[in-house]
Amino acid sequence: MEKFLILLIPLLIFGLIRFMLLPMKLVWKLVANGVCGFLCLFLLNLISGWTGLQFPVNLATVLIAGVLGLPGIVVLALIQLFL
Repeated sequence: MEKFLILLIPLLIFGLIRFMLLPMKLVWKLVANGVCGFLCLFLLNLISGWTGLQFPVNLATVLIAGVLGLPGIVVLALIQLFL
């Protein structure tokens, strides 16, 4: 029984650490996508003189552009054109 506990405790600690790291992966992925979305919107706003579209840079638009990518930017452009 003691040998079983000696083997079980490190496995439980490893499992707990792994379980706690999963939400952090999601947070870092959202941060990375947010940075990419910000850069895309910033670059699109730099050429807004040619395109006529200027995107607001806020948390919602940055995450839409970052998570959805090019389709998200197209959706933002369509929303801006039709609203």
